Amino acid sequence: MCGRYVSARSPEDMVQLFHVTDWRAEEALAPNWNVAPTDDVWAVLERAPRGSDEAAPVERELRPLRWGLVPSWARDVKIGARLINARVETVHEKPAFRRAFTRRRCLLPADGFYEWQRIKTGDKGRTRKQPYFIHPEDDQVMALAGLYEYWRDPEVERDDDPAAWLMTCTILTTEATDAAGRVHPRMPLALTPDHYDAWLDPHHRDPDDLRALLGRPAGGRLDARPVSPAVNNVRNNAPQLLEEVAP
Repeated sequence: MCGRYVSARSPEDMVQLFHVTDWRAEEALAPNWNVAPTDDVWAVLERAPRGSDEAAPVERELRPLRWGLVPSWARDVKIGARLINARVETVHEKPAFRRAFTRRRCLLPADGFYEWQRIKTGDKGRTRKQPYFIHPEDDQVMALAGLYEYWRDPEVERDDDPAAWLMTCTILTTEATDAAGRVHPRMPLALTPDHYDAWLDPHHRDPDDLRALLGRPAGGRLDARPVSPAVNNVRNNAPQLLEEVAP
């Protein structure tokens, strides 16, 4: 699974990297070196302007979404904490994800992600979990494949009230490769730039074609370095979390 990641790039950088045409400066998020479930995270998505029909031209947006997908049919938002990941092997058939898979896909920019490896601490069979920061060797941004969904809060009366709608997201995961595979069997799936347009296009709805975009993770070698257990506490959030330590 992917339960923590890093998103420290400025929104201005992401607007340029992903050719975003619609971004609201008042929605800015602070750099986050310890992104955790239910946090607001940056997402790149395409959708038609509100009130227009489905055939209307779409705009590429950079928006903050809550991490942990809440299906439209959910009774409350609590389910989102359990739906932070969707397995690429089954995302097209699971009730919580299949509609978003065909209609509402996004990219979640990341500088890297954390995983934990169980290691022995002595000769008595005791173990502990050692955190690793896994990122591209060239430090390029990772565009994690994601889905997003709308949830209508039944306690808000009017549809046009901004508080009536919550936008949430999930990260697709796949079998781990490169250095990530030596730490954990699963990893978030990052797309290559040549697949961005097809993945984000809401008019692209053929499940087989979409699944073809989700083969191997984005090319490029990954580096995994041991980091401080301080990352285990979500209250810790600083660049120092990325510093290498002795495992």
